[in-house]
Amino acid sequence: MGRIPIRAKLVLDAEAKSKLETIAKSRTEGQARIERAKVLLAYYAGERVTALAKTFQTNRPKIERILNRALEMGALASLEDRPGRGRKPEITAEARAWLMAVACTKPIDLGYPEELWATRTLALHARKHGPEAGHPCLALLGRGTVSKLLTGAELRPHKIEYYLERRDPEFDHKMAQILMVYREVQVLQEKVQSGDKPETKEGQLMAVLSLDEKPGIQAIGKVAPDLPPVPGKHPSLGRDYEYQRHGTLSLLAGLDLLTGKVHACIEERHRSLEFTKLLEKIHQAYSPETRILIVLDNHSAHISKETQAYLKTRPNRFEFVFTPKHGSWLNLVEVFFAKMTKTILRGIRVASKAELKARIMRYLQDLNSDPVVFRWRYKLEEESVS
Repeated sequence: MGRIPIRAKLVLDAEAKSKLETIAKSRTEGQARIERAKVLLAYYAGERVTALAKTFQTNRPKIERILNRALEMGALASLEDRPGRGRKPEITAEARAWLMAVACTKPIDLGYPEELWATRTLALHARKHGPEAGHPCLALLGRGTVSKLLTGAELRPHKIEYYLERRDPEFDHKMAQILMVYREVQVLQEKVQSGDKPETKEGQLMAVLSLDEKPGIQAIGKVAPDLPPVPGKHPSLGRDYEYQRHGTLSLLAGLDLLTGKVHACIEERHRSLEFTKLLEKIHQAYSPETRILIVLDNHSAHISKETQAYLKTRPNRFEFVFTPKHGSWLNLVEVFFAKMTKTILRGIRVASKAELKARIMRYLQDLNSDPVVFRWRYKLEEESVS
Protein backbone atom coordinates (compact mmCIF):
# COMPACT_ATOMS: atom_id res chain seq x y z
CA MET A 1 0.00 0.00 0.00
CA GLY A 2 1.32 3.46 -0.95
CA ARG A 3 2.20 6.17 1.51
CA ILE A 4 -0.79 8.05 2.84
CA PRO A 5 -0.36 11.82 3.28
CA ILE A 6 0.55 12.61 6.85
CA ARG A 7 -2.16 15.22 7.14
CA ALA A 8 -4.92 12.76 6.28
CA LYS A 9 -7.70 12.73 8.84
CA LEU A 10 -7.67 9.94 11.42
CA VAL A 11 -11.12 8.41 11.74
CA LEU A 12 -12.03 6.88 15.12
CA ASP A 13 -15.36 5.36 16.05
CA ALA A 14 -16.61 5.57 19.64
CA GLU A 15 -15.30 2.12 20.59
CA ALA A 16 -11.79 2.72 19.19
CA LYS A 17 -11.59 6.14 20.84
CA SER A 18 -12.69 4.66 24.18
CA LYS A 19 -10.07 1.89 23.99
CA LEU A 20 -7.33 4.37 23.13
CA GLU A 21 -8.29 6.54 26.11
CA THR A 22 -8.21 3.49 28.41
CA ILE A 23 -4.76 2.48 27.16
CA ALA A 24 -3.45 6.03 27.45
CA LYS A 25 -4.44 6.13 31.16
CA SER A 26 -3.30 2.59 31.95
CA ARG A 27 -0.62 1.82 34.53
CA THR A 28 -0.10 -1.75 33.37
CA GLU A 29 0.20 -1.39 29.59
CA GLY A 30 3.61 -1.21 27.92
CA GLN A 31 5.13 2.26 27.69
CA ALA A 32 5.28 2.15 23.88
CA ARG A 33 1.55 1.33 23.57
CA ILE A 34 0.64 4.12 25.98
CA GLU A 35 2.73 6.67 24.09
CA ARG A 36 1.27 5.66 20.70
CA ALA A 37 -2.28 5.87 22.08
CA LYS A 38 -1.61 9.39 23.39
CA VAL A 39 -0.13 10.49 20.04
CA LEU A 40 -3.16 9.20 18.12
CA LEU A 41 -5.62 10.84 20.49
CA ALA A 42 -3.77 14.17 20.29
CA TYR A 43 -3.62 13.98 16.47
CA TYR A 44 -7.33 13.07 16.39
CA ALA A 45 -7.99 16.18 18.52
CA GLY A 46 -6.28 18.35 15.87
CA GLU A 47 -2.71 18.75 17.12
CA ARG A 48 -0.06 19.16 14.38
CA VAL A 49 2.94 16.82 13.83
CA THR A 50 5.53 19.40 14.91
CA ALA A 51 3.61 20.15 18.10
CA LEU A 52 3.27 16.42 18.80
CA ALA A 53 7.03 15.92 18.44
CA LYS A 54 7.63 18.73 20.92
CA THR A 55 5.00 17.48 23.37
CA PHE A 56 6.40 13.93 23.43
CA GLN A 57 10.02 15.13 23.29
CA THR A 58 10.86 13.22 20.13
CA ASN A 59 11.34 13.93 16.41
CA ARG A 60 8.93 14.33 13.51
CA PRO A 61 9.91 11.05 11.73
CA LYS A 62 8.86 9.01 14.76
CA ILE A 63 5.50 10.81 15.00
CA GLU A 64 4.97 10.36 11.26
CA ARG A 65 5.69 6.61 11.53
CA ILE A 66 3.10 6.27 14.29
CA LEU A 67 0.50 8.18 12.30
CA ASN A 68 1.26 6.40 8.99
CA ARG A 69 0.78 3.00 10.62
CA ALA A 70 -2.50 4.12 12.17
CA LEU A 71 -3.80 5.43 8.85
CA GLU A 72 -2.71 2.24 7.05
CA MET A 73 -3.64 -0.45 9.59
CA GLY A 74 -6.16 1.17 11.87
CA ALA A 75 -5.59 2.88 15.19
CA LEU A 76 -5.77 -0.14 17.49
CA ALA A 77 -3.74 -2.47 15.26
CA SER A 78 -0.98 0.14 14.94
CA LEU A 79 -0.29 0.03 18.68
CA GLU A 80 1.43 -3.35 18.39
CA ASP A 81 5.16 -3.64 17.68
CA ARG A 82 6.25 -4.76 14.25
CA PRO A 83 7.64 -8.29 14.00
CA GLY A 84 11.40 -8.38 14.56
CA ARG A 85 13.61 -8.44 11.51
CA GLY A 86 16.13 -11.16 10.77
CA ARG A 87 16.41 -14.61 12.26
CA LYS A 88 16.60 -14.81 16.03
CA PRO A 89 19.49 -16.85 17.37
CA GLU A 90 18.24 -20.28 18.45
CA ILE A 91 19.60 -22.15 21.46
CA THR A 92 19.56 -25.84 20.62
CA ALA A 93 18.18 -28.50 22.92
CA GLU A 94 21.69 -29.91 23.35
CA ALA A 95 23.05 -26.49 24.36
CA ARG A 96 20.16 -26.07 26.80
CA ALA A 97 20.88 -29.46 28.36
CA TRP A 98 24.60 -28.61 28.66
CA LEU A 99 23.79 -25.32 30.37
CA MET A 100 21.39 -26.99 32.83
CA ALA A 101 24.05 -29.58 33.67
CA VAL A 102 26.50 -26.77 34.42
CA ALA A 103 23.87 -25.04 36.58
CA CYS A 104 23.51 -28.25 38.60
CA THR A 105 27.26 -28.24 39.31
CA LYS A 106 28.74 -26.00 41.99
CA PRO A 107 30.89 -23.13 40.63
CA ILE A 108 33.64 -24.05 43.05
CA ASP A 109 33.88 -27.48 41.41
CA LEU A 110 34.63 -25.74 38.09
CA GLY A 111 37.39 -23.55 39.46
CA TYR A 112 35.39 -20.50 40.56
CA PRO A 113 35.61 -19.07 44.10
CA GLU A 114 31.82 -18.78 44.43
CA GLU A 115 29.72 -21.39 46.19
CA LEU A 116 26.53 -20.66 44.22
CA TRP A 117 25.85 -19.57 40.66
CA ALA A 118 24.69 -16.09 39.75
CA THR A 119 23.10 -15.59 36.32
CA ARG A 120 25.97 -13.29 35.36
CA THR A 121 28.63 -15.88 36.29
CA LEU A 122 26.73 -18.68 34.58
CA ALA A 123 26.33 -16.61 31.41
CA LEU A 124 30.06 -15.78 31.40
CA HIS A 125 30.93 -19.44 31.81
CA ALA A 126 28.58 -20.43 28.98
CA ARG A 127 30.00 -17.81 26.61
CA LYS A 128 33.54 -18.92 27.37
CA HIS A 129 33.16 -22.70 27.43
CA GLY A 130 29.91 -23.33 25.52
CA PRO A 131 31.35 -22.97 21.97
CA GLU A 132 34.34 -25.19 22.74
CA ALA A 133 31.91 -27.79 24.10
CA GLY A 134 30.20 -27.85 20.70
CA HIS A 135 27.48 -25.25 21.32
CA PRO A 136 28.32 -22.10 19.29
CA CYS A 137 24.82 -20.74 19.90
CA LEU A 138 25.93 -19.91 23.46
CA ALA A 139 28.67 -17.54 22.31
CA LEU A 140 26.46 -14.47 22.86
CA LEU A 141 24.35 -15.78 25.74
CA GLY A 142 23.11 -13.04 28.09
CA ARG A 143 22.18 -13.25 31.75
CA GLY A 144 18.52 -12.48 30.93
CA THR A 145 18.32 -15.51 28.66
CA VAL A 146 20.02 -17.61 31.34
CA SER A 147 17.38 -16.51 33.81
CA LYS A 148 14.56 -17.46 31.41
CA LEU A 149 16.12 -20.86 30.69
CA LEU A 150 16.54 -21.60 34.40
CA THR A 151 12.95 -20.57 35.11
CA GLY A 152 11.70 -22.78 32.29
CA ALA A 153 13.66 -25.72 33.70
CA GLU A 154 12.46 -24.91 37.26
CA LEU A 155 16.04 -24.59 38.48
CA ARG A 156 17.25 -22.04 41.06
CA PRO A 157 20.96 -22.73 41.58
CA HIS A 158 21.37 -19.34 43.29
CA LYS A 159 19.17 -20.40 46.24
CA ILE A 160 19.58 -22.87 49.11
CA GLU A 161 16.82 -25.06 50.55
CA TYR A 162 17.88 -26.71 53.78
CA TYR A 163 17.08 -30.31 54.60
CA LEU A 164 17.93 -32.61 57.48
CA GLU A 165 19.60 -35.90 56.69
CA ARG A 166 18.55 -38.77 58.89
CA ARG A 167 21.78 -39.93 60.48
CA ASP A 168 20.13 -42.28 62.96
CA PRO A 169 19.59 -45.74 61.38
CA GLU A 170 17.01 -46.50 64.09
CA PHE A 171 15.05 -43.28 63.57
CA ASP A 172 11.74 -44.98 62.71
CA HIS A 173 12.02 -47.47 65.58
CA LYS A 174 12.80 -44.75 68.13
CA MET A 175 10.02 -42.54 66.78
CA ALA A 176 7.61 -45.46 67.19
CA GLN A 177 8.69 -45.79 70.83
CA ILE A 178 8.00 -42.09 71.46
CA LEU A 179 4.58 -42.34 69.83
CA MET A 180 3.78 -45.38 71.95
CA VAL A 181 4.55 -43.28 75.02
CA TYR A 182 2.19 -40.56 73.78
CA ARG A 183 -0.51 -43.16 73.15
CA GLU A 184 -0.10 -44.40 76.72
CA VAL A 185 -0.27 -40.78 77.91
CA GLN A 186 -3.58 -40.44 76.08
CA VAL A 187 -4.99 -43.41 78.02
CA LEU A 188 -3.70 -42.07 81.35
CA GLN A 189 -5.13 -38.61 80.61
CA GLU A 190 -8.57 -40.16 80.15
CA LYS A 191 -8.22 -41.83 83.54
CA VAL A 192 -7.24 -38.56 85.21
CA GLN A 193 -10.16 -36.74 83.59
CA SER A 194 -12.58 -39.38 84.89
CA GLY A 195 -11.21 -38.97 88.43
CA ASP A 196 -9.10 -42.16 88.53
CA LYS A 197 -5.44 -42.45 89.39
CA PRO A 198 -2.94 -42.46 86.49
CA GLU A 199 -2.14 -46.17 86.79
CA THR A 200 -0.87 -48.62 84.18
CA LYS A 201 -2.51 -51.99 83.57
CA GLU A 202 -0.17 -53.46 86.18
CA GLY A 203 -1.40 -50.97 88.78
CA GLN A 204 1.77 -48.87 88.69
CA LEU A 205 1.29 -45.13 89.28
CA MET A 206 2.83 -43.21 86.39
CA ALA A 207 4.01 -39.69 85.73
CA VAL A 208 5.12 -38.89 82.18
CA LEU A 209 7.33 -35.86 81.54
CA SER A 210 8.78 -34.26 78.43
CA LEU A 211 12.13 -32.74 79.33
CA ASP A 212 14.72 -30.56 77.61
CA GLU A 213 16.92 -27.50 78.02
CA LYS A 214 16.49 -24.06 76.48
CA PRO A 215 20.00 -22.58 76.63
CA GLY A 216 21.21 -19.13 75.70
CA ILE A 217 18.24 -17.05 76.90
CA GLN A 218 19.68 -13.56 76.59
CA ALA A 219 19.40 -10.99 79.35
CA ILE A 220 19.26 -7.82 77.24
CA GLY A 221 18.97 -4.42 78.84
CA LYS A 222 17.84 -0.99 77.63
CA VAL A 223 20.13 2.02 77.35
CA ALA A 224 17.18 4.43 77.11
CA PRO A 225 13.58 4.25 78.34
CA ASP A 226 10.89 2.73 76.08
CA LEU A 227 8.37 5.21 74.71
CA PRO A 228 4.69 4.27 75.08
CA PRO A 229 2.35 4.25 72.07
CA VAL A 230 0.53 7.51 71.35
CA PRO A 231 -2.90 7.19 69.64
CA GLY A 232 -2.93 8.82 66.23
CA LYS A 233 0.80 9.56 66.32
CA HIS A 234 2.95 6.58 67.37
CA PRO A 235 0.95 3.33 67.19
CA SER A 236 3.84 1.13 68.38
CA LEU A 237 6.12 0.99 71.40
CA GLY A 238 9.23 3.11 70.83
CA ARG A 239 12.57 1.55 71.67
CA ASP A 240 16.17 2.73 71.28
CA TYR A 241 18.20 0.64 68.85
CA GLU A 242 21.12 0.21 71.23
CA TYR A 243 21.07 -2.33 74.05
CA GLN A 244 23.22 -3.89 76.74
CA ARG A 245 24.09 -7.57 77.11
CA HIS A 246 24.05 -8.93 80.66
CA GLY A 247 24.76 -12.56 79.76
CA THR A 248 22.61 -15.64 79.23
CA LEU A 249 20.69 -18.19 81.26
CA SER A 250 19.57 -21.75 80.60
CA LEU A 251 16.09 -23.04 81.35
CA LEU A 252 15.84 -26.74 82.21
CA ALA A 253 12.19 -27.79 82.13
CA GLY A 254 10.16 -30.95 82.52
CA LEU A 255 6.58 -30.72 81.27
CA ASP A 256 4.14 -33.11 82.96
CA LEU A 257 2.05 -34.48 80.10
CA LEU A 258 -0.79 -35.58 82.39
CA THR A 259 -1.27 -32.39 84.42
CA GLY A 260 0.41 -29.69 82.32
CA LYS A 261 2.58 -28.62 85.26
CA VAL A 262 6.12 -27.42 84.48
CA HIS A 263 9.04 -28.40 86.72
CA ALA A 264 11.91 -26.06 86.00
CA CYS A 265 15.32 -24.82 87.03
CA ILE A 266 16.98 -21.69 85.70
CA GLU A 267 20.76 -21.96 85.76
CA GLU A 268 23.90 -20.30 84.43
CA ARG A 269 24.80 -23.51 82.56
CA HIS A 270 23.20 -26.81 81.58
CA ARG A 271 25.67 -29.53 82.57
CA SER A 272 25.13 -32.85 84.31
CA LEU A 273 25.15 -31.01 87.64
CA GLU A 274 22.20 -28.82 86.64
CA PHE A 275 20.38 -31.74 84.98
CA THR A 276 20.56 -33.94 88.08
CA LYS A 277 19.39 -30.96 90.13
CA LEU A 278 16.23 -30.86 88.01
CA LEU A 279 15.81 -34.63 88.34
CA GLU A 280 15.98 -34.30 92.11
CA LYS A 281 13.36 -31.55 92.01
CA ILE A 282 11.10 -33.80 89.94
CA HIS A 283 11.77 -36.68 92.34
CA GLN A 284 10.62 -34.56 95.28
CA ALA A 285 7.42 -33.55 93.45
CA TYR A 286 5.91 -37.06 93.16
CA SER A 287 4.92 -39.72 95.64
CA PRO A 288 7.52 -42.48 96.24
CA GLU A 289 5.44 -45.17 94.55
CA THR A 290 5.14 -43.22 91.28
CA ARG A 291 7.17 -44.39 88.31
CA ILE A 292 8.49 -41.34 86.39
CA LEU A 293 8.83 -41.78 82.64
CA ILE A 294 10.81 -39.03 80.91
CA VAL A 295 11.02 -38.28 77.15
CA LEU A 296 14.30 -36.51 76.37
CA ASP A 297 17.05 -36.22 73.77
CA ASN A 298 20.60 -37.58 73.68
CA HIS A 299 22.32 -34.53 75.15
CA SER A 300 25.60 -35.47 76.82
CA ALA A 301 24.30 -34.39 80.23
CA HIS A 302 21.44 -36.90 79.96
CA ILE A 303 23.73 -39.91 79.53
CA SER A 304 26.85 -38.81 81.43
CA LYS A 305 28.57 -40.75 84.21
CA GLU A 306 27.38 -38.17 86.72
CA THR A 307 23.76 -38.67 85.64
CA GLN A 308 24.11 -42.46 85.75
CA ALA A 309 25.56 -42.19 89.23
CA TYR A 310 22.60 -40.09 90.35
CA LEU A 311 20.06 -42.53 88.88
CA LYS A 312 21.62 -45.34 90.93
CA THR A 313 20.75 -43.39 94.07
CA ARG A 314 17.10 -43.45 92.97
CA PRO A 315 16.63 -47.06 91.82
CA ASN A 316 13.46 -47.91 89.85
CA ARG A 317 12.37 -44.29 90.01
CA PHE A 318 13.11 -42.92 86.53
CA GLU A 319 12.77 -44.40 83.07
CA PHE A 320 14.23 -42.54 80.09
CA VAL A 321 12.90 -42.77 76.52
CA PHE A 322 15.25 -41.04 74.08
CA THR A 323 14.23 -39.26 70.91
CA PRO A 324 16.22 -40.19 67.77
CA LYS A 325 19.03 -37.95 66.57
CA HIS A 326 17.64 -34.82 64.86
CA GLY A 327 14.22 -35.77 66.22
CA SER A 328 13.81 -33.07 68.86
CA TRP A 329 10.50 -32.12 67.19
CA LEU A 330 9.12 -35.34 68.71
CA ASN A 331 9.57 -33.87 72.19
CA LEU A 332 6.41 -32.07 73.35
CA VAL A 333 8.32 -29.70 75.62
CA GLU A 334 9.56 -27.98 72.44
CA VAL A 335 5.99 -26.75 71.91
CA PHE A 336 6.11 -25.22 75.37
CA PHE A 337 9.45 -23.55 74.59
CA ALA A 338 8.01 -22.14 71.36
CA LYS A 339 5.10 -20.70 73.33
CA MET A 340 7.54 -19.08 75.77
CA THR A 341 9.49 -17.51 72.91
CA LYS A 342 6.33 -15.93 71.50
CA THR A 343 5.09 -14.64 74.87
CA ILE A 344 7.32 -13.91 77.86
CA LEU A 345 10.61 -13.81 75.91
CA ARG A 346 9.32 -11.74 72.99
CA GLY A 347 11.03 -8.36 73.14
CA ILE A 348 11.92 -8.77 76.81
CA ARG A 349 14.31 -6.20 78.35
CA VAL A 350 15.82 -6.61 81.82
CA ALA A 351 18.38 -4.85 83.99
CA SER A 352 20.19 -8.05 85.02
CA LYS A 353 20.20 -11.84 84.78
CA ALA A 354 18.59 -11.93 88.22
CA GLU A 355 15.62 -9.96 86.87
CA LEU A 356 15.36 -12.25 83.84
CA LYS A 357 15.31 -15.31 86.11
CA ALA A 358 12.69 -13.76 88.38
CA ARG A 359 10.39 -12.88 85.48
CA ILE A 360 10.64 -16.35 83.93
CA MET A 361 9.92 -17.98 87.29
CA ARG A 362 6.90 -15.70 87.76
CA TYR A 363 5.70 -16.72 84.28
CA LEU A 364 6.06 -20.41 85.20
CA GLN A 365 4.21 -19.88 88.48
CA ASP A 366 1.33 -18.26 86.59
CA LEU A 367 1.23 -21.21 84.18
CA ASN A 368 1.26 -23.77 86.99
CA SER A 369 -1.60 -22.00 88.75
CA ASP A 370 -3.79 -22.86 85.74
CA PRO A 371 -1.82 -25.49 83.77
CA VAL A 372 -2.55 -26.42 80.17
CA VAL A 373 -2.21 -30.05 79.11
CA PHE A 374 -0.26 -30.43 75.86
CA ARG A 375 -1.40 -33.25 73.59
CA TRP A 376 0.41 -34.98 70.73
CA ARG A 377 -1.63 -35.58 67.58
CA TYR A 378 0.75 -36.17 64.65
CA LYS A 379 0.89 -39.84 63.46
CA LEU A 380 -0.60 -41.05 66.73
CA GLU A 381 -3.20 -43.23 65.03
CA GLU A 382 -0.91 -44.90 62.49
CA GLU A 383 -0.95 -48.68 62.54
CA SER A 384 2.85 -48.80 62.51
CA VAL A 385 2.90 -47.85 66.18
CA SER A 386 -0.05 -49.88 67.32
